[in-house]
Amino acid sequence: MHNMTRQTSPSTEPMTPTGTETAICVIGAGSWGTALALQFARRGRDVRLWGRDREQLEAMSQDGENKRYLPGARFPQTLHPRETLEEALQGAGIVLVAVPSHGLRTTLVKIKPLLGKGVGVCWATKGFELSTGKLPHQVVAEVLGDELPLAVLSGPTFAREVGDGLPTAMSIAANSPDFAAELAGALSDETFRAYTSSDIIGVEVGGAVKNVLAIGAGISDGLGFGANTRIAMINRGLVEMTRLGVALGARQETFMGLAGMGDLVLTCTDNLSRNRRMGLLLAAGKSIDEAQHEIQQVVEGVLAAKAVKQVAEKLNVEMPICLEVYGVLHEGRPAAEAVRTLMSRSLKTE
Repeated sequence: MHNMTRQTSPSTEPMTPTGTETAICVIGAGSWGTALALQFARRGRDVRLWGRDREQLEAMSQDGENKRYLPGARFPQTLHPRETLEEALQGAGIVLVAVPSHGLRTTLVKIKPLLGKGVGVCWATKGFELSTGKLPHQVVAEVLGDELPLAVLSGPTFAREVGDGLPTAMSIAANSPDFAAELAGALSDETFRAYTSSDIIGVEVGGAVKNVLAIGAGISDGLGFGANTRIAMINRGLVEMTRLGVALGARQETFMGLAGMGDLVLTCTDNLSRNRRMGLLLAAGKSIDEAQHEIQQVVEGVLAAKAVKQVAEKLNVEMPICLEVYGVLHEGRPAAEAVRTLMSRSLKTE
């Protein structure tokens, strides 16, 4: 990976696209994919949006919005739902994959033969691949190779607020400073700021682990443990996230930034977070299936808890909060017992 130094803020002036292929294809028409497609289109880019549900794509074309996931966020004229991958990818200079982590590899395999020469590929997928313990960039490199411009887009962002055009900052980490700058320029305007980095591993680890910790914060709050317990879990959770990231080769300072502390605090403290809501519902006595049905979108932290546990054990990294959340999710551990166990651990220096 290229070693850029600190995160940098781009100019909000429109970027001149490299080459003639200026279209952007977004794969995944859930809330996050739709929100990012909206933001690219607001900047005047030709954007194609594709998802697996053809009926939903037809409805979006007719309605001029994604009524299922982002109702009320009207599509700019340059945002076009496409019913086939071939149509969506034809002539695209940038491809953004915004699918859940368990669908990343199969999606990449589908799009590989359709990618144009020199296309840049980025992803907004968060979480380790459960079967292999690999981060998204490793999966992308395995399927597509690592010679392409590659980048990860991460928080702290809620799709709903991006859809509504509320002021937002996000992080982009890429293997090429030029590609990072192009993406940042294609997204940034007076209400949206994209900051660039070269620490792909750090940004990805932050995005994966924060979802597990947010379930823990939701459980704690749902059980009425209070603000002191919540901040203790967030703070110590940041330590766990950093430990794992550094063990995987990330830079420690990344976790003090938007993709680390920023995304963690957002996801742990606001009820727009699906993972936090999962924790709240579990604390109220709902099963995972019942909670998932009520939330009606993929809650990444449920599977991420398994993957984080596997990777942490393999690397011998201590992650007690993530381990307790795993116990509640996958071993039937009572939620109140898990929180009490964490708060009664032996005292240590910070």
